[in-house]
Amino acid sequence: MFGGLEHTAIASPNPRGLASWYVDTLGFRINYEYDGNYFVKAPNGAMLEIIPAEGNRGSNRMRDPGLRHLAVMVEDFDAAYEHLRSAGVQFLGEPYVNQGNRLVFFSDGDGNILHLIQRENPLP
Repeated sequence: MFGGLEHTAIASPNPRGLASWYVDTLGFRINYEYDGNYFVKAPNGAMLEIIPAEGNRGSNRMRDPGLRHLAVMVEDFDAAYEHLRSAGVQFLGEPYVNQGNRLVFFSDGDGNILHLIQRENPLP
């Protein structure tokens, strides 16, 4: 009956700017646009919808209730990390290894939390 998640939405004070950040920084592409909303699609088919924000941003700490981060998978952690560093991405800590997986947390152009991950073994 249910086919899975089609997309995740992020409210932004500058939807076009944030969509461009995902395109320029992570290699996504804008695949659909309407009324100031932008769908960006990752190379693996995952999609984000970036919508116009209203009001002030709430707190955005790692353990606050709600959606906390988007995980971006890579095959070559070192190359991806260096690409993000050279693009001036703000990291929220240093890279580390957890159960054989390499990861680092960082912020997108609006300060939303993402994390780069290279898994030793894919999740089941």
